[in-house]
Formats: sequence, C-alpha cells, structure tokens
Amino acid sequence: MSENWLTAYVERGARSRDLFEQAKRNTAGGVGHDLRYSFPFPRYIDHAAGSRIWDADGNEYIDYGMGNAACLLGHSPPDVLDAVREVMGKGLHFGLDHPVQVEWAGLIQQLIPSAERVRFVNSGTEGSMLALRVARAFTRRTKVLRFEGHFSGWHDYVGRGAMPPFDASISAGIPPATLDTIVVIPADLDLVDETFRTDPDIAAVMLEPSGASWGRVPLNAEFNRELRRLTADHGVLLIYDEVITGFRYSPGGYQGLVGITPDMSVLGKIMAGGLPGGALVGRADIMSLFDFTGDPRHDRHERIQHLGTFNANPLSAAAGIATLKQAATGWPQDQADRMAALLRDGMEEILERERVAGYAYGDSSGFHVYLEAHPGSGAKDRAAVRTTDASRLKGIPGAVVSAFQKNLQIRGVEVLSFMAGVTSAAHSEQDIGETLNVFQDTIRTLVRDNVVARLS
Repeated sequence: MSENWLTAYVERGARSRDLFEQAKRNTAGGVGHDLRYSFPFPRYIDHAAGSRIWDADGNEYIDYGMGNAACLLGHSPPDVLDAVREVMGKGLHFGLDHPVQVEWAGLIQQLIPSAERVRFVNSGTEGSMLALRVARAFTRRTKVLRFEGHFSGWHDYVGRGAMPPFDASISAGIPPATLDTIVVIPADLDLVDETFRTDPDIAAVMLEPSGASWGRVPLNAEFNRELRRLTADHGVLLIYDEVITGFRYSPGGYQGLVGITPDMSVLGKIMAGGLPGGALVGRADIMSLFDFTGDPRHDRHERIQHLGTFNANPLSAAAGIATLKQAATGWPQDQADRMAALLRDGMEEILERERVAGYAYGDSSGFHVYLEAHPGSGAKDRAAVRTTDASRLKGIPGAVVSAFQKNLQIRGVEVLSFMAGVTSAAHSEQDIGETLNVFQDTIRTLVRDNVVARLS
C-alpha cells in the first residue's frame, strides 16, 4: 500500500485506532464480522442518518454499505424509528408470539410470490441453514447443489463454494462429512442437468438469483427460468437466497421482478428494517413440515424442529412492518435504482476516459467494479476485459481491493464489501456527483501508483 494512503488513513482515525487496540484485548479476532477487518485498523461508526455515516473520529462518509444492504430507506428513517419506539414502550422481548408478528408475516406473504407460509429466524444464515434442513426432510435426499462464488451464510452446510478455490472449505473446523454433502459447480445449465442425472441425492439447488455475491458474478432471468424447469423436472427443490435481493429488486424481490417462483426463499436484511431478523418462506406443502398434528410419532420424528429465542422479536417486527409498507409502494426501489444507474454510468465514463482496464456493472440498486490489476496485462479495450469467470471476478488481488477501498474512504466514501455497494432511497444526485469525483481521483491514484492497468 502506498505510504501516502496509509498515512492519510491513520491520521483520520486516532479514535478508531484506540478502539481497535481495546477490541484486540476483548474481542476474538478484533472485529465482529470478518469483512469489517481492515489494515492497520477498522473504522468505528458512531452514528448514521440518510445516506451518510460518521465514524468515531467525526469523519463523514457517503455510505454505500447501508447496513450490509439492510437499509433500503436509508439510515434512521423517521417512520421506522417511530414504529420501534412505540413497540418498545410495551416491552423489549416477550419470548412468546405477539400480534405484530402475525401482521409482519402477512405483509411478507402479500409481497413475496413464494411465501405461502412464513417462518421467522434471526438472520440470513439461520434462514439458509433452516432451508436446507427442510429440503432434506421433504425430499429425503442429502445434498445441496451450489454455484461457484455464491454466498448463503457462514454455516457448515454452505461451507464450500463461496470463495476461490471453490472446492475448498471456507473455514477451519467444518467436518469433511458435512463438506461431502455440498456439490459445487460453475453456473452452467448443461452441468446442472448432468449433475441431476448422475447424482440422485441432490435435494435442492440454493443460489443467489441475481448471481454470486448479489450480482458480482451475474446471472440473468433466462438462466433462472431454465433452472426452474430443470429442478422441477428432476424433483429438486429450488431455493432462492433473497437476503439482499428481497424487497430491493422489486416489492416482491427478484422473483417478483422476473416472474419466477422458487419452492422456498430465504429473506433477511430489508425485511427487518435494519434490525436483526430473517425468514424462510415457501410452498405450503413444504412448510407443512413445521406443523404439529397431535400425533406423538409425527410430532417427534417427522416434523421440522425449529427454535430461536428472538425469532420475530417485537422491535424487529415493528421496524420490518414500517419498512415493508414503504417498500410495497415501489418508490424506494425506483429512487435507489435511479441513483445506482447514474453511479454505474458515471463510473463507466470515468474508466473509459482514464483508459483503465476495468468496468462498472450491476442491476437494480447495486454496483460492482472490476479492475484489471498489474499494469502490462495487455488489455487493449475495455470490452475485452469483461468476464463471467467467477474466479476472476471474485479473485481481484487483495492489494487492489484495499487500495480501492482506502482511497475512497480517505475521500469520504464507504462501500459495502470488496469493490461494490448499494444505493438507498435516501441517496441523492448530489451524493452521486460527489462520489463520482472521489471515484475519478481514486482511479487516477491507482493508475499513478501502478496498482491497476491502463489499456495498452
């Protein structure tokens, strides 16, 4: 990393540096989430409003992380805060079901096509873990088919496939027998068909319908339609991970936008309005595995057991309802999509003008940036740099990612992860203009310091 970037980063973060020193003494790994780690120290956020966040040192950022994409309406929307305050006056947690929970489930059911029934969880990871338990029970098969690069949480049963090398475990501590239940292939429909024909133990395909890491390795609607046909033909359940795309791509998520209904969907983030929460939703016959019948044998041995102290907690339910009522109108998505399109188009213009071997892309309210590292790569035009290779798109060198992020941060722009982010309904054309100025300065710096390639 250039000494100039590091110096500027350190000078802006005295308080964050001190907090990290404390965290290293009391927090395992020093951070609460692996993506929050940053050398030489992460920034600690003090407060947020609208499209902006402020760190513990008082630095202001235009935020494209948006609570890991949970805040479609922007940070601290007044209607959502009011709803939480009202419910909070009645108690923080009951440990029992409550009326707001039933309203929340009904609203999700109205919006998401696959949501014939709703089962609440506390996060996207819990939702995908539960989805696979249900799929195995319903089909009486064992394995899940995943596509290279797709992320559906950090639990053991998705412990292979999210990051290169895609056939390796994502973490220490996952039993080999568990990894043997995970089949990972490129997103190739011929390979899907072949896998179904040669391995009769595939219970489900679980994927992010927009593509790996919310579109970093994109998929299109045609792929999803053919996948829906193949899964139906082979009796394999189709599970959409809509933790990020849910309510963001449309009021009905990705599936509502393109008209493809999976057998089950995993929801999170936006559905809880910025508080912890998630859900598994799906076909009524599949979700009937949760039902109590009164038959002792069935209820003990044949139904899905699922618990969770904070499932559908009142605060998350209130925040979720307030958010989804606005999401149901479509206006937040329209505004966020328009801002993201302006941002992507502006980034493309800058990369073209600066003759940089890279491109900006994305759908809906998301954006991704691919930059070819190592000057002298030989790229002669930007079209030749475009790729669908998951290993390349998810294999940008860490030095490039770090330089990109830190150059944005010292200029007052925050991204979600790697070289990507999301917009919200709170982002404005002024935010986009300021961001594009920062992006241009960043690209010029990366070229100057020989981090990324110019076209030959």
